[in-house]
Amino acid sequence: MNTIATSDDAELRRLRWRCRRGMRELDQLLSRWLDQCWAAASEAERGVFLRLLDCEDDKLWHWFLGHETPPDAAIDSLVQRIRILPP
Repeated sequence: MNTIATSDDAELRRLRWRCRRGMRELDQLLSRWLDQCWAAASEAERGVFLRLLDCEDDKLWHWFLGHETPPDAAIDSLVQRIRILPP
């Protein structure tokens, strides 16, 4: 068994769990980026995504709806990219 692949699988499972927010719309947005972009993302982009996952749900919802702008420019850029990802 390849320990690197096993480690990557475990990390993806942990991230998928962290994408579950209790609000289906947020779950879908975050999971969509994880599924479509995580594998090709740079370490910096992954770091921004991890910081995004640390944010409170109500803030995330306001950011994704466009009612507020994240104070962090990198998070704002990621939120905008996630908003336009195809389903």
